[in-house]
Amino acid sequence: MAWSDASDSGWVRAVTNRSRALLEQADPEAALVEAAHAGTFEQARTELVHGEWLRRQRRPARARAHLRAALSAFDRLGAAPWAERARTELRAAGASSEPAAETRGSDGSSAGVERAGVETLTPQERRIAALAADGLSNRDIGARLYLSPRTVGYHLYKAYPKLGVTGRGELAKLELMA
Repeated sequence: MAWSDASDSGWVRAVTNRSRALLEQADPEAALVEAAHAGTFEQARTELVHGEWLRRQRRPARARAHLRAALSAFDRLGAAPWAERARTELRAAGASSEPAAETRGSDGSSAGVERAGVETLTPQERRIAALAADGLSNRDIGARLYLSPRTVGYHLYKAYPKLGVTGRGELAKLELMA
């Protein structure tokens, strides 16, 4: 890594510092400062990986600030895949990236009331239930969301009573937005 220290490229230094921070060989704050000099995209990527790391260290409140900054930058840049990754991490950290939906339909019908159970789910429970409704196994859901299969099972266990279902097969009948 001596070549990166000698480089005049802000991008090379930003990537190197971000990688060192992920390996816990450098200060994450220094990586964020260095990335700010490398441009908006590199800053957003560094905010994203730092936010992901914080969430996995069970510090979701601190992670949300970094993830929101990354999402905002990626949206401004039109980097849709990166924005979706940040949005997913933000939901996993307990924040909603979409406005809350109404619990009743616009005509006052009970179709909206059926969604009331969905609205009581946490963002993580909603995401997991939607993936389970699509037919993914706990292992597949865990791999996609960086969770253990056991954690996925726990979230489904908590979601079933809120949705008024007793098993995975009934999830497919509900309108769950991933």
